[in-house]
Amino acid sequence: MLIKILLVDDSESYKLIIKNKLSEYCILTAGDGVEAMRVLEEHDGINLLILDLNMPNMSGFQVLEALKEDERFRKLRTIILTDFDELENEIKGLELGAVDYIRKPVHMDSLKARIDVHAALLRAEQALEQLDEKAFTFDMIFEQAPIGIAISQRSDPKHSDDDILRINSMFEQITGRTKEELISLGWGKITHPDDLEEDMKNFRRLQSGEIKIYSMDKRYIKPDGSIVWVHIIVAPLTSSNGQQYGHICLAQDITERKTMEMALNESERSKSVFLSHLPGLAYRCHYDRDWTMQYVSKGCYNLTGYPPESLLYNRDLSYNDLIAPEYREDIWNEWARILPIRQPFKYEYEIITATGERKWVLEMGQGIYDNDGEVEALEGIILDISDRKAVENALKYNNEHDRWTGLYNRDYLVSLLEKDARLKKESKKALIGINLSTVQVLTANYGFQYSQNLIKKAAEALGQHCTDNRLLFQPRENRFIFYLFDYKDKNELVDFSCVIAETLESLFVTERIGGGIGILEVEQDQNEVDVDSLLRKLLIASERFISLSGKDFKICFYNEELEALVNRERYCGCSQHYSSG
Repeated sequence: MLIKILLVDDSESYKLIIKNKLSEYCILTAGDGVEAMRVLEEHDGINLLILDLNMPNMSGFQVLEALKEDERFRKLRTIILTDFDELENEIKGLELGAVDYIRKPVHMDSLKARIDVHAALLRAEQALEQLDEKAFTFDMIFEQAPIGIAISQRSDPKHSDDDILRINSMFEQITGRTKEELISLGWGKITHPDDLEEDMKNFRRLQSGEIKIYSMDKRYIKPDGSIVWVHIIVAPLTSSNGQQYGHICLAQDITERKTMEMALNESERSKSVFLSHLPGLAYRCHYDRDWTMQYVSKGCYNLTGYPPESLLYNRDLSYNDLIAPEYREDIWNEWARILPIRQPFKYEYEIITATGERKWVLEMGQGIYDNDGEVEALEGIILDISDRKAVENALKYNNEHDRWTGLYNRDYLVSLLEKDARLKKESKKALIGINLSTVQVLTANYGFQYSQNLIKKAAEALGQHCTDNRLLFQPRENRFIFYLFDYKDKNELVDFSCVIAETLESLFVTERIGGGIGILEVEQDQNEVDVDSLLRKLLIASERFISLSGKDFKICFYNEELEALVNRERYCGCSQHYSSG
């Protein structure tokens, strides 16, 4: 008998892996519920349906509801695929007519074993329908089947000796008991007490006609007291003319798989505890521009303001929609860089939450590759680092700004000049220094706070002239520096210095104090820059025309002649001092 299976899952990698594992069967595939219904319409004789519940367009639940209402699919048996934390979905799927479930991530050997059990049941039923003509074929299938098979008239938990019971050797091997022992004891006495109530409940529903078939994992107790885990399928045996022969029980030894599953469940529990305390979310997504989410942990809501379901398969929005626009291309490029060399991904960026708030996050992830080395998914975690970033930004701000005026300080000016020198920017660069040392004269008369307030007012007034290519710094208490780049020529520097002079003269008109404005053009062909030398030259230019009694601001360009003049005056002053001495 050719077993035809329709596999419905939106993950191409899952479908490929499962199709390869079940290669002995005829496998058809579909990517969602809509396509699944079309395939069922176009192909006759599909025996088994392996159905993912979470799919776009038409979910697995909608497919089950459609099948339940269509008499043509009465004999179709559906096995649902669920995640480990979807107990409610498992129950709902079984109530809608599914006969079995397999949890994701799928253990392929377990999947193969379960499909083999269902295939054996289908073959046994077909053989029974042809029992009179092909009894030999049925006996051969019955005895050589790689799974345990038991057939009885009543399948009651307490058998009597006059019950007709047929058991194959594999069933005896699994339970560790002979046919005679099984007839004498009945299946109720060899079933683990913790599983008996569920087994009886399912069997009563089967007898009443409420369900057509049931499956479950249960434990048998061997004569030595040891436990064997089995996956059983129990169904009525009915011929094509409606005659019921009894019930059939198929049993697959899953002890090894169950041990692994319990270990995995413990791992999942530990992971769940970890994820519940994670200041962010864990994810699995497609490698596409939307970062289409296949899995999102519950921490998604606290981080983004959106429930996980909103992001799954881009139901309401994609994760890319949450990323602040200025980071999107950089993040894509970084993933494109690290995936071919199989390096881990680590990147800090901002997201925009449901309330419009910006949050800093740290994403750490890695690529998941298929057997051909192709990227089939990305997995990782996204952590909220807003608090850490706020502290970093506060420290960075304090290190780069003057606390009183809020302007960039000397350290930041030095780092910027050195950086621009390393980058070898070809644009013109100049420094314009404003010297307000005369403000100190007012401190003696009006106090320190008065003079400091004047400095702050000057900072505010000068700050009005900042642009993208004109930055303002306060390297010392009574001095300011404009850093200009991409300007046209010296005339532009002079014109701007005149604007500065007018601004400060109007500000200090009542105090009747002035100051100096120095201009220094920075050489363009330097790989390294001596910032201390630049600032010294700028100071020389800004001090040149300062007069304590003056109330205006003079402008002076720095050049080598000015430096020589200052050096001569300094030398002459020292000589006069020694002569008078």
